[in-house]
Amino acid sequence: MPIVSISLNDEILSELDKLQKTMGFSGRSEIIRAGIRNLVSEEKQRANLSGQIHAILMVIHDEESEQVVTGIKHNHEDLIGTHLHSKVDGNKCMELFLLHGDAGKIDIMTKDFKINKKMENVKLVAM
Repeated sequence: MPIVSISLNDEILSELDKLQKTMGFSGRSEIIRAGIRNLVSEEKQRANLSGQIHAILMVIHDEESEQVVTGIKHNHEDLIGTHLHSKVDGNKCMELFLLHGDAGKIDIMTKDFKINKKMENVKLVAM
């Protein structure tokens, strides 16, 4: 099996170690492989979406990223039926977008959030 090296900051490494223990993974490599499998599976599912769809997009970010979220939101307002904003923990916020529209456009909106390093978590659930 090929070896791939990655760099992680102390906070992510600490969270990784906690997950390893609580979820029962045998080592860091196992939990990282599971995370990669999950990401690949989600991306395959997202890539297969087409036509008009309904979806929920959840974004978690820190307060300082509010302007970035607002900018992305305004770029895709034609897709947003409802938007909920909630402060969830300290300086963290959760955005829920109820979306309806072309799958390709929803995909672009999702990618706009996912590729932004200021977003902590981005999750799309589509039907």
